[in-house]
Amino acid sequence: MPPVKYQSGDMVMGRWPGSSLYYEVKVLGYDARSQLYTVIYKDGTELELKEQDIMSAAGFQARSRSRSRSRSRSPVLSPSQETKAAENSSINRHEKKEENNTASKVTEKSEAKVQAEPEKNQGRYNLRRRKDDGDAKPAEAKPEEKEAIMAAAPVATLSTPLDFGGKIGAFFWLLFLPAWVLFLILQVSLEDPSLANFPPPLPPLVAFWDTQAFGFVILWILFQALLYILPFGKLSEGMPLKTGERLKYRTNGFFAIVVSAVAVAAAVHQGVDLTYIHSHFLQLATASFLISILLSIYLYVRSRNAPPEQLALGGNSGNVIYDFFKGHELNPRIKGFDLKFFCEMRPGLIGWCLINFAMALAEMKQQGLDAPSPAMIIVNLFQLIYVVDGLWNEEAILTTMDFMHDGFGFMLAFGDLVWVPFTYTMQTYYLVNHPNPLSVPALTVIIILKLVGFYIFRKSNSEKNAFRRNPSDPKLSHLKTIHTATGRNLLVSGWWGVVRHPNYLGDLIMALAWSLPCGFSHLLPWYYMIYFIILLVHRDSRDMSECRRKYGSAWDEYCRTVCYRIIPCVY
Repeated sequence: MPPVKYQSGDMVMGRWPGSSLYYEVKVLGYDARSQLYTVIYKDGTELELKEQDIMSAAGFQARSRSRSRSRSRSPVLSPSQETKAAENSSINRHEKKEENNTASKVTEKSEAKVQAEPEKNQGRYNLRRRKDDGDAKPAEAKPEEKEAIMAAAPVATLSTPLDFGGKIGAFFWLLFLPAWVLFLILQVSLEDPSLANFPPPLPPLVAFWDTQAFGFVILWILFQALLYILPFGKLSEGMPLKTGERLKYRTNGFFAIVVSAVAVAAAVHQGVDLTYIHSHFLQLATASFLISILLSIYLYVRSRNAPPEQLALGGNSGNVIYDFFKGHELNPRIKGFDLKFFCEMRPGLIGWCLINFAMALAEMKQQGLDAPSPAMIIVNLFQLIYVVDGLWNEEAILTTMDFMHDGFGFMLAFGDLVWVPFTYTMQTYYLVNHPNPLSVPALTVIIILKLVGFYIFRKSNSEKNAFRRNPSDPKLSHLKTIHTATGRNLLVSGWWGVVRHPNYLGDLIMALAWSLPCGFSHLLPWYYMIYFIILLVHRDSRDMSECRRKYGSAWDEYCRTVCYRIIPCVY
């Protein structure tokens, strides 16, 4: 193998992708397989460059002097500066004297070039964005550099890879997700929900719509919106945005679910028949789907006028279908009302508990019971604890991938309003017509599983949230970390030293505890467990790609330190 020309830590000149501009960079490492050098610019942007795109500082200065004798333009000047140099010869002479100094000045124009670079010019480079983490503060750009940034900003092409199968995949998921929810609802409502009876009979079109059901969903969303804007709970700060700004969120989710529970109890006391939810499950799902479509259209239309710095990196491909699906705008707000935060934590999540409670009442009514079955009680209780815990620790969601990276579009709107309340309730819906008696030993094992999973889930999430918000907290000084070039550290202590995603491990154990009460007669009540495995493996893959771009060689060291992704000694 030929010797490596540049070593880790060397300060060299790296050519910016698709241009003839060179900037001072630091070599972070060399990948012998791809024969690419990983380098980092002064503003935190990280790239992988070929050897021919790197020059030593001495070689660059010699080349610059040679070029300055043959032509008046400096290779390190921005296009706007070159134009001015050509128009004014006295300025040109002055710039030639300073070209070697300007070569090492990396300012905000690097950020603008990342956004403005055409996708075709980025094919052989692996762009690694740093400024999105909010850690790096660039030097103040010169007026002429700001002009170049403003000219480039409207282009704002995609700066992270397309996922979910890219543009074709987005179109597929737009069609598949609603069809899958419809299949689940129709299949679980069969007298025998065995997959051997696939496909379930399709009801007439009139069976999908009920005006009262649509009104019920609208009232539920408005009721949750009212609770969200009430001045209860604290105002929490989100993570820093690209602009350095921190948005504020009203984190009163626990208050919302308590008030919702009181309102539901009062409604039942007044004679409201909540078994309506079971008998009109399909119509309620159709109404929620229609609302999610209308919301997604609104979100995409309004995002077309959003400033570039407010767009999501992953939902900024320029393809209408992909951006509509993934979410074009990162944090869409109507004045102070944050649409993504509200939908993520309120109507669907609390609605999940409401539907479960209605299924328990429907089981009592259809089976002629004075109380719900032990299996129904335990599934209701386990999932209620999960939701209440999420709302009690509502602030922690502000450090998740959904809020830090994903825009708000069809993927999250449909997931929040349709997927969560109408697929996560499959176990309770199944138990209405297919009761499953549980022995005391079986109940004991299931409860222990739930407690173990919940402990791992809560403990690991608390560690992560505390570390992300204030890594210098003296209470966290005992934790071991791996330093990265971004200034951030990777946590390799506590549960995060056991596996890379201990919160996923806790989630999977709890999902197992939710499915076991339904028995093994049919596969359908195990849908949540199967789906969650697929979801978490895919999310782990997205995390791996994002972190490898973000942290470079430090992430490779992290992977060597924490070998297993989700399940110790297995995966």
